[in-house]
Amino acid sequence: MKSDVEELMPRLLPLESCDTEEYNSNEPPRNPQEYLRQVQREASLCPDVVVAQIDPKKLKKKQSVNVSITGCLAAPQGFSPSLKWQQQQVSRFSEVRQSVNKHRQHWKSQFLDDNVVMPKSEDEDGWKRFCLGENVCLDIQLKEEDKVNPGLDYVKTGFPPFLSIVSKLNQSTISAVLEYLMNWFEERDFVAQLGRWFYALLACLEKPLLPEAHSLIRQLARRCSAVRANLESKDDDCLSALNLMICIVARYFEQNDLADKE
Repeated sequence: MKSDVEELMPRLLPLESCDTEEYNSNEPPRNPQEYLRQVQREASLCPDVVVAQIDPKKLKKKQSVNVSITGCLAAPQGFSPSLKWQQQQVSRFSEVRQSVNKHRQHWKSQFLDDNVVMPKSEDEDGWKRFCLGENVCLDIQLKEEDKVNPGLDYVKTGFPPFLSIVSKLNQSTISAVLEYLMNWFEERDFVAQLGRWFYALLACLEKPLLPEAHSLIRQLARRCSAVRANLESKDDDCLSALNLMICIVARYFEQNDLADKE
């Protein structure tokens, strides 16, 4: 019996009646008529309603993207940068992005040193340790001699965002690492390793931004403004880096409502 849909819809490619004994559906079609007949036969075997079997465990925990329109906290008197300084930083950042794009393919094809083992994209703890180092992630207090001469133990100090490393990250991984570092930054103070990685990841973000990336960079600027608001001195080593992050997000990525005003 024909379905209701088939009754209502006219046949666009009607077939002439044929002797079914001459047509073997197990063999490849020999002409257009047999091909169309095979398509119709396969379609008739399909159920009218299909229910997908979805495994909830395979769904991402965070599927919705919430974009906050809240602006940055105003900088304390004398803590915000001048408009000229912001324009200079945007110009430099634009040059860095052009350089990254120019050399990305070259560095993407280069092999990393044996000691550089990049975590998998979904390994949040692994990326935190990779970028920030065990000393920061595990809150290990360094001895005075280690602070003066920390050496090149990247497992302890974190791997710098070398171009050979960030060039191997696709946009999905860049957003993931940015989210992991933001999760860390939301609960802890600003450190130099964090600033270097934020700058490098922003330099690798492609425009137009994906919704996830758009939300993350706004979150970054707001968090930087909150940390800046609690600084006790204009001579704090973190101030310039915090201003830079806010400037790049607001001025380069055109989130103008977050920008520092003169």
